[in-house]
Amino acid sequence: MTPFGRRMRELRAARGLRLKDMAVALNVSSAYLSALEHGNRGRPSSGFVQQISAYFNLAWDDVDELRRLAELSHPRIVVDTAGLSPKATELANRLAESIGDLSEATIDRLLQAIAGEGR
Repeated sequence: MTPFGRRMRELRAARGLRLKDMAVALNVSSAYLSALEHGNRGRPSSGFVQQISAYFNLAWDDVDELRRLAELSHPRIVVDTAGLSPKATELANRLAESIGDLSEATIDRLLQAIAGEGR
């Protein structure tokens, strides 16, 4: 599951909506929505994120958060996070976006932290 998929599922569940009904309203297949929720599809397009935002009648701040989650939700990057937590997927995406800007000292700290977790 991706951060975007988790949030979409939370929004749907909070409103007691079935995947099938949401799919009909958005004019997509329920298989597509399920794949988004489970992280088996790539990032949704910005247009689809806007469509989801309108469907749930989200406030501006919530729309911005959903966009941010969509950007952090590419499930097929060099590091395969399929089956891992949403936080793991977010970490991999953030690292992929910013690794070129990290200082060597920061990279060393990250490596040490990861190595410490493996013990």
